[in-house]
Amino acid sequence: MSQKTAVIFGIHAVESALKQRPAEIRVLQLMEGRDDRRLSSLAELARNQGVALERISKEALKELSLGRHQGAVAWLKGSVSRSENASFVEADLPSLIAQQEGPGLWLVLDGVTDPHNLGACLRSADAAGVTAVLIPKDKSADITPVVSKVACGAAETVKLVKVTNLARSLETLKAAGIWVYGMAGEAEQTLYDVDLKGSVAIVMGAEGDGLRRLTRETCDELVKLPMLGSVSSLNVSVATGISLYEVVRQRRP
Repeated sequence: MSQKTAVIFGIHAVESALKQRPAEIRVLQLMEGRDDRRLSSLAELARNQGVALERISKEALKELSLGRHQGAVAWLKGSVSRSENASFVEADLPSLIAQQEGPGLWLVLDGVTDPHNLGACLRSADAAGVTAVLIPKDKSADITPVVSKVACGAAETVKLVKVTNLARSLETLKAAGIWVYGMAGEAEQTLYDVDLKGSVAIVMGAEGDGLRRLTRETCDELVKLPMLGSVSSLNVSVATGISLYEVVRQRRP
């Protein structure tokens, strides 16, 4: 199987693809000799969804160099890398805003380039019930097999909006009444000091560099997470999870 074909690997990512878009899967390959509950469940799901199933040796899987595949690899048709119902562009923002139910929660990633970080951010976004995630079209990690693996299925379900101009997109959110908070270590107040019960967007900066100048200036407010130890910052995916769940905590009935 050519690796130019889009591939998803890892039990959670493959399970999500089987549930969300089985028609796009050319074949599911499962490691032969492994009949544990998780792989047996994938095999049954594939049969129920009409997806072709093959057994592949451990050695052949190793030659694919896919990382921690957990014995499950799904090969997609063509170059499809993401479900169309979860992929959006900047022009879709107004309709996505109109569709949000109750207070929206938007996550904006300003140039996160590490696929592991993007995958982890998508996983946290899914868990926290984020309305959509915005990323720049350029100078940002894209959905790759590694991202799908780390996201554990969230890459298939979270609405991802690739925007040409991030500052302009933030202005679109603001015009719709969504308050935009930028996470910045030099901010005066912490995220815990602000009211997050209304529609909000949390903007996270890139690894190392943080928020770009124009992004920073476009935010309504800058806030930070309190740092009580000797380190000055957190990994962006860790900070994202903490920030999103502060919103979830404040909105609990």
